[in-house]
Amino acid sequence: MSIKTLRRFIKLAEVKALTTLSTSETYRRMAANSFPKQVTLGPKSVVWIEAEVLAWCEARITESRVEAA
Repeated sequence: MSIKTLRRFIKLAEVKALTTLSTSETYRRMAANSFPKQVTLGPKSVVWIEAEVLAWCEARITESRVEAA
């Protein structure tokens, strides 16, 4: 199974649940290029790619473990 078949769009509520970041902090980090960018589906609809958000979470875990060692 390829990654393309596993791709899933998620809304802001799920991004917040996965990351525990607030809405404003999510957008602040996007502006600083330190968080995955959203995908625009329409004039009032944006989503994130779940795999990118999960990879961002894993990178934070890895960074914290390296810093602690």
